[in-house]
Amino acid sequence: MIRSMTGFGRGIIEEDGRRISIELKSVNHRYLDISIRMPRHISFIEDSLRQRLGSRLSRGHVDIYVSYGNTRSDARTVSIDMPLVSAYIAAAKEAGAALSLIDDITLSKALRLPDVTVVTEADEDRDAVLKIALGALDIALDELIAARSAEGLRLYDSFEQLTASIDSILNQIKERAPFIVTEYAAKLKERIEFLLKDTIVDESRLAAEVAIFADKCCIDEEIVRIVSHIHDIRQLFWCDEAVGRKLDFVIQELNREFNTIGSKANDIVITKCVLAAKAEIEKMREQIQNIE
Repeated sequence: MIRSMTGFGRGIIEEDGRRISIELKSVNHRYLDISIRMPRHISFIEDSLRQRLGSRLSRGHVDIYVSYGNTRSDARTVSIDMPLVSAYIAAAKEAGAALSLIDDITLSKALRLPDVTVVTEADEDRDAVLKIALGALDIALDELIAARSAEGLRLYDSFEQLTASIDSILNQIKERAPFIVTEYAAKLKERIEFLLKDTIVDESRLAAEVAIFADKCCIDEEIVRIVSHIHDIRQLFWCDEAVGRKLDFVIQELNREFNTIGSKANDIVITKCVLAAKAEIEKMREQIQNIE
């Protein structure tokens, strides 16, 4: 079944003091375009995320938002810049003596002084982080693909209606086509008789002219190709692979065949049918922009 390129998915995994959340948002794009935002200290997982996502999606612009938290006791270390603390205290004592103020500096106050306390993130266990990141991504991808599939089902309903409409228009053209030549022959004979009045019409010459016209306005091949294209469209609806580009190509060919019919038929009824078909094809073309 066809899938949309629009969707959202979220995956969250908590394991052994680590928590990772991944959000996916996808919209239309001609190719697969991936944008990732994540904390810098876990950027080593980026390539793996791209590869995993590329193995399950074919088209669309996908924004990936990664948030990470580590509550393990070894997640970070705290150190105190002792020379800086000593310098602060010495300066405070000097100021106290000069200004006759009581020194009330305590340890807790000293630790709140600028740049005294340094918190350092510990090196992450890359394998452990990558494992839960890929797990969270798979959960998010499952949700995203489910959303894209649900939207694809709605697109399918719309496409089926448009395809049925084009099929109906084509049947009208089929019914009308045989009368084009006979009406042309009758009008041509009537015009010749009017112009030549009492002169006997050369039936063989008339038949030759009609045959030339019939050959020029014959649309049998175009009708056969349109039937084939409609069949292809319906078959592509049920493919498991990405079919957006294929559908786009088939729609272009469908449009081209109707254009040819309009230029060859030389008939006002068929021209109206062609315009109606092209309007439905344009609706299809707009919908295809959102198909993976």
